[in-house]
Amino acid sequence: MDRRGISPVIATVIIVAVTIAVSIAVAYWMGGLASFFTRFEKIEIGSAYANGTEATGFTIKLTSIKNTGSADATISQVLINGRLHSEYGSTTVNGSATLTPISIVAGGSKSSIIIQTPAGYGAPFTSGTTLTITLHTASGKDYPINVALP
Repeated sequence: MDRRGISPVIATVIIVAVTIAVSIAVAYWMGGLASFFTRFEKIEIGSAYANGTEATGFTIKLTSIKNTGSADATISQVLINGRLHSEYGSTTVNGSATLTPISIVAGGSKSSIIIQTPAGYGAPFTSGTTLTITLHTASGKDYPINVALP
C-alpha cells in the first residue's frame, strides 16, 4: 500500500488560493457592472434671460448648459409652462419649429439654446410674466428654470 498523495496542509492551501482568486475575479466583475448601472446624467443651466416685447416676440436664451453627470444626455423636448414649445404657435427652438435632439456628452457643455416666441396680437406670452422652461431628456428627466419676461 504505497499510495502517495498531497498532504492535507498543501490541499488546504491550494483550495484557499483558488477561492481567493475566484473571489477577486467576481469582485472586479461586480464592480464593472455597478459602474455601468450607476451612470447618470445631470444637466445644469448656467443662466436664462429674455428680451424683446409682445409686439416683436420674446427671445429666451439659456446659456452655459453643462452635463456634469457620468452619462451622455440628449435633450428631446423643450417645455414652456409644462407644454411642448410647439403648442404655442410658431415658437421655435434654435431656429426650428421641430426640435432636433440636442446631445451633450458626459462632462461636456453647450453654449446656448435660443427659444423665439410668436409676436403680435394674441401672442401667448405677455410682458411681466414668468415662464418655466423645462429641458426634458430622452432618459425621462426634467431640468426646469424660470425666466421673467421683460
